[in-house]
Amino acid sequence: MYDFLNSMPKVELHVHLEGTLEPELMFELARRNGIELPFRSVDALKAAYQFEDLQAFLDLYYQGMAVLRSEQDFYDLTWSWLQRCKAQNVVHVEPFFDPQGHTARGIDIATVMAGILRALSDAESQLGISHKLILCFLRHLDEDSAMDILAQAEPWLDKLAAVGLDSSERGNPPGKFARVFARARDKGLLAVAHAGEEGPPDYISGALDLLRVDRIDHGVRAIECSELMQRLIDEQMPLTVCPLSNIRLRVFEQMADHNIVTMLEQGVRVTVNSDDPAYFGGYMTENFIALYEPLGVTAYQSLQLVVNSIEASFADDVRKAELRRQLQQFAQSHQQVL
Repeated sequence: MYDFLNSMPKVELHVHLEGTLEPELMFELARRNGIELPFRSVDALKAAYQFEDLQAFLDLYYQGMAVLRSEQDFYDLTWSWLQRCKAQNVVHVEPFFDPQGHTARGIDIATVMAGILRALSDAESQLGISHKLILCFLRHLDEDSAMDILAQAEPWLDKLAAVGLDSSERGNPPGKFARVFARARDKGLLAVAHAGEEGPPDYISGALDLLRVDRIDHGVRAIECSELMQRLIDEQMPLTVCPLSNIRLRVFEQMADHNIVTMLEQGVRVTVNSDDPAYFGGYMTENFIALYEPLGVTAYQSLQLVVNSIEASFADDVRKAELRRQLQQFAQSHQQVL
């Protein structure tokens, strides 16, 4: 099954670029920039990846960001992740990045954008991986900070597909950012938001009604509200679910408890994604494999999950048609598995 899932064309809609920073690269960038990390070795850093909740992870996540200083650092980060995508046949990506986490450290947004965009462009031309880039607002900061970063990003609006909302969910409801999302829409950007990971189901409703999002990131707690579930089904609102992340952050105690298959079978447009793969133990292939035995996900269901990702993506109609064709050809050549 590994070979089938690894070679299957995949689309990733929920991955944080800063969350792809592998320990080895973190140490390499720290040496490059003369930064002393609070860990003596790669193994010591990996040993710290035992998280009680989302906030425990975020504390380490923001600490890791500190090694990213130059355009080349952001290029190396993004390019390293894209090479992993190529190895796992991820053919279209829509990564998030957190500019406020860098500008607060005195890093110009132009430096961040230049490195990320150069790597994404190289991946399109050299690896055949298409992309749409999403600027995320840090929800533990205030609305003014989000407005300011949106203004700073003005020169690159044509390079951005959407804005998003991430970081600490508890105590930071979607409505806190209604005006900045409205402004982003006025500028022609689409919208996504993390909701219903640790936050309650009404955060999902708030993201839909107040932020007018085109996708919900995570959204697994929607299952607690039958009305909301029916709305997601009726509207075919995509949920970008991240299985391994949900286990590492104790959203579910074990994979056998995960509700992604239940949602899929009920008609919710769920998708599989990796979130912060360097911290959570797996990229796209590993997330699909993680569903295989505990939840009994079939090869056909895996293909359906990719179909959902294609339809939920912000790729244009021409690219979506190409992605559908690639997946169909793959399925036809693997009839013995199906």
